[in-house]
Amino acid sequence: MHQSRRRDRRPARRRPSEPVRRQVCPLPVADADVVLVGCFSAKQKDFETVMASAAAELAARGARVVARIVQRRGVSDGGVRKTGLPFSSRTLLRYGKVREVAQVCDRAGADAVIFVTALTERQRRTLTELLGRPAVSLSDAFAADHRRHH
Repeated sequence: MHQSRRRDRRPARRRPSEPVRRQVCPLPVADADVVLVGCFSAKQKDFETVMASAAAELAARGARVVARIVQRRGVSDGGVRKTGLPFSSRTLLRYGKVREVAQVCDRAGADAVIFVTALTERQRRTLTELLGRPAVSLSDAFAADHRRHH
């Protein structure tokens, strides 16, 4: 008879991971056609002001905002209990809204999608893949633009 093999229960040794370097917008904001996307809770009443301010800041840096899309959280489907949470940890938006953003980008010929809210590295990668163009947060786009000019 054969003996059952005993597995070594010690955790595998892993090489220390290199520090994660955040990627920034791969194209300059200046002279780019961008779609501006905002994700806001139902509690935030001034979302239109925030979007207008972001669009004005992008325009001041030479970008052309070809479309604005807003995703509201807590307006329906779960109401107030879920207002602070993103729709998806992978994309920040609902799947239907991601499709809508992709269609708007294709119709407008947008170079990039800029989110008013911060994106994690995973969200940035996933959205860039799903939308077929760079997807970055507003702060990352401004940081990349600032580095190019200095």
